[in-house]
Amino acid sequence: MTAKPNYRRTLRACYLGYVTQAICANFAPLLFLTFQKTYHISLGEIALIPSVFFLTQLLVDFAAAEFVDKIGYRTCVVVSHILSAAGLGLLAFLPDLLPSPFAGILISVMVYAVSSGLIEVLVSPIVEACPFENKESRMSLLHSFYCWGVVAVVLGSTLFFALFGVEHWRILTLLWALVPFCNIFNFLTCPIERLVETGNGLGVKNLLRLPVFWLLILLMACSGAAESAMAQWASAFTEAAMGLPKTLGDLAGPCLFAVFMGLSRVLGAGMSRKLELRRLMLVCGVLCAGGYLLASLTSAPALGVAGCALCGFSVGIMWPGTISISSRICPAGGTAMFAFLALAGDLGGTIGPMSVGLAADLAGSDLKRGLLVAAVFPAVLAAGLAVLNRMTARRRTAEG
Repeated sequence: MTAKPNYRRTLRACYLGYVTQAICANFAPLLFLTFQKTYHISLGEIALIPSVFFLTQLLVDFAAAEFVDKIGYRTCVVVSHILSAAGLGLLAFLPDLLPSPFAGILISVMVYAVSSGLIEVLVSPIVEACPFENKESRMSLLHSFYCWGVVAVVLGSTLFFALFGVEHWRILTLLWALVPFCNIFNFLTCPIERLVETGNGLGVKNLLRLPVFWLLILLMACSGAAESAMAQWASAFTEAAMGLPKTLGDLAGPCLFAVFMGLSRVLGAGMSRKLELRRLMLVCGVLCAGGYLLASLTSAPALGVAGCALCGFSVGIMWPGTISISSRICPAGGTAMFAFLALAGDLGGTIGPMSVGLAADLAGSDLKRGLLVAAVFPAVLAAGLAVLNRMTARRRTAEG
């Protein structure tokens, strides 16, 4: 008698997959000012680190639309975790081995960014393909583990720095590399299904012909930009702009941001059947713009931290919410759809932090001015959702 596949093992592996992505995306930003002081790197160069990270993810997302179905989910997701462990390992050594420390940082970031891009493309469709009920709830809860991963990175790193000093960050980097290394074995053994059978999906060309798909791409890009602009700069913002000590700044900035983002996703998972997702996301877009304005226009540290937390709570539903809406509108989108959504999100993740860094540099290293620019992204998302609601209403009228 054949044993029934245990898809909860798959779910646990995917949870750790997002924790791995959280480590890749959020550990280096905790060291931005350390890199600046240790290696004499300007804020403009520092701004390139998250931009290169997300740009590399973007290129992987674009390529993944073609090769993931051919190679297979399992092989790709295992390779992604190998690259993540390798990239973090390189970050611990390469900046000190190369003549240009900045080049060493960028090379390391690019290696684990390939991993992060593959995880972004693969984990959501792997869970979507599992025979679970209430997929929206599962998807929101799944993405909350990215937030809890961020919290773990910030709290764990803060505790390590408090006990051993920030100068030993290389040791901590190797410790974080153990997470993706261990998850390799989870993905080697858990059951994995295909989202759409080969040949039955819409395919890239058909997806790109759908006007509504381009609107979904815009929503995803704005989601990525609104989330990453604050997430990548929260540590430096609370330390440099708000004048808080590094330990308190990391707890009040990126950690609080991630906690509120995770809480919103858990709440979204628990209330997914009661709330109308598009209206909720529209409200969150307005709140997020308000959070950026609060953080950038106030001189009071408490209000600045409150703006950071409000951004975290309001962006929490945007990324998984856009994925859920896309799955409803394009149920036959398959891996190509998830790849392009991830590409759009990472494009936003590239533009958001880069815009903040460049605007801050132009304003004399004023991060408040930089964050003020980021309020545009959630505002555009809210406008895009309003257009999507009108398009859906017209379609229903035409069909009815």
